[in-house]
Amino acid sequence: MSGVMDNFSLAIKLNATLSKALDLDTPIDPMVLSLLLTMSNGTTSGLVSQMWHDQRTLTASATEDLDFAGGLTNAFGVTLTFATIKFIYVRASTANTNAVQVTRVATTGLPLFMADGDGISLAAGDLFLYHSPLVGKTVTATTDDTLTFTNSAGGTSVSYDIIVIGTD
Repeated sequence: MSGVMDNFSLAIKLNATLSKALDLDTPIDPMVLSLLLTMSNGTTSGLVSQMWHDQRTLTASATEDLDFAGGLTNAFGVTLTFATIKFIYVRASTANTNAVQVTRVATTGLPLFMADGDGISLAAGDLFLYHSPLVGKTVTATTDDTLTFTNSAGGTSVSYDIIVIGTD
């Protein structure tokens, strides 16, 4: 057993205001969004049971595969084998010169993106967030268990923070 997930909560609060000065007044369009998403310990729909997080650095032009079925260890030194992934947070360092590319590789890619080779490029300070509290993405060892992280160019290294939460 990798540990017990005591709690998971994700709070999202968005406050934005759009305004435009006109001749006689300034109309305002306020947008307020507030979400609090919580999950308890367990391995079924709406529950989570394990977590992995790290700050990673890739040298110039480097690539790494993160294997979610036996390739990572948690804070307690336990090797993790995710059954599903329900939350992923990736944030590229604001100090990066190059982008951090996150892709689904052919043959072993976690089905986070629609097709092999699909992904997202994160410039300095960019954030990628995935949350699927009910079903998540199924992890299948050797066929659907990796995400590839690539430094988009040479010359400098890139760093990124990653948090992965799911079930075992």
